[in-house]
Amino acid sequence: MKKLLFYWRELLATFWFVPVILIVSAVFLAVGLVSLDNVVDIPGEGWVRFFLVDNSASARSILSTISGAMIGVAGTVFSVTLVALTLASSQFGPRLIKNFMYVRLNQVVLGAYIATYLYCLLVLNTIKDGSEYVFIPSISILVAIMAAVGNIILLIIFIHQIAVSIQADKVISDISGIIYWRAETLFPEKMGEEVEEEDFDADRVISGYEKCSSIKSPESGYLQYLNSEALLEIVVERDALFKLDHRPGSFLVKGGEIGLLYTNEDWEDEAVDELLSQFVFGKTKTSQQDLEFSIHQMVEIAARALSPGVNDPYSAIACIDNLTATMCYLAEAKFPSKYRIGDDGKLRVIADVLEFEGVLDAAFNQIRQFSGGSTAVIIRLMEALTTILKFTKRESHKNSVIYHAEMVLRMGKESIKEKSDLDDLEERARQILEP
Repeated sequence: MKKLLFYWRELLATFWFVPVILIVSAVFLAVGLVSLDNVVDIPGEGWVRFFLVDNSASARSILSTISGAMIGVAGTVFSVTLVALTLASSQFGPRLIKNFMYVRLNQVVLGAYIATYLYCLLVLNTIKDGSEYVFIPSISILVAIMAAVGNIILLIIFIHQIAVSIQADKVISDISGIIYWRAETLFPEKMGEEVEEEDFDADRVISGYEKCSSIKSPESGYLQYLNSEALLEIVVERDALFKLDHRPGSFLVKGGEIGLLYTNEDWEDEAVDELLSQFVFGKTKTSQQDLEFSIHQMVEIAARALSPGVNDPYSAIACIDNLTATMCYLAEAKFPSKYRIGDDGKLRVIADVLEFEGVLDAAFNQIRQFSGGSTAVIIRLMEALTTILKFTKRESHKNSVIYHAEMVLRMGKESIKEKSDLDDLEERARQILEP
């Protein structure tokens, strides 16, 4: 079920799925309303005559005008969307294009205009004005007019959305929201029951199995998704132990080792194929189980902002501030142990898990490396580490924050020329290094 949910989310990220749904709906709506027009007798008197068309020439004129306008605006919307994607790619990085494709309004707008165009064509084709039989789908035409009015309002909303979505602060805020949501979803992440590493002798458990076989990757690409619950069930059912060497976000080459399978008997090919079916590979990374991917998107914005050609320290500082909020949450979160036991109480999976130290490296290493010469960014990095340290509980987490503070301080001493600025940096560093 979770694997299907993964594919469903990836499908919603495409730019064609929602428009296709709207187009198919428009076809069914046209057929249904024309059928309704065929059986309903519309009175030609009273207030109804102000809203319903009773002349074939007027009906054709209205539908032709709407359909022509909709297909024209659809082309404009498509062009504006491509311009926005191109601008976002050049300013913030190509990996952010998928984030813009996730915006449901962009998909709905494109689909709505094309669907209205197709709807008008289908209804237009049903108009008959022969000498023996006259058919004017009045209700269908009224719906087409209402759709045109709705699309005009939608166009205004779309233009506003595009203007807002390419602003740096908006992009950073959106990515920060994704990162924070992913962090809350993935930590703590459950795959069986957890066991504390210091209380578990994994080597002794491994030595209890007679056979060890290498599980190879069936294709080259990024590991996008791992169905952990199903994987654990398979291993428990066959009384085995699986040691994973990779986690979602890792790139594997076809024939490369995913992990080691410890068993007491040989597994048939069908069993190995069932195990491999719990892994989803793709040509690109996704953020569904890979927190570092979203963090790298934020870091890429900061790195581009700090490049000599852009020189935008304010965007870099905004990225640091948003990353700080995520790291403060992770500093208090419980990271899952790499040891997982099944319902039978035995060790079944040794996973390659994400650690606080690794996330902190992903968040701040490259920003620090690109911040040479930017005094404001270096000082803000030190302030960020000071804030994160206040939320850390475990000693290993604190040591990692202190290690980053030492690197930032060395960077500052090498690149900051103004003594007062360096004094500011050292004063903030003392809050971490000399508690």
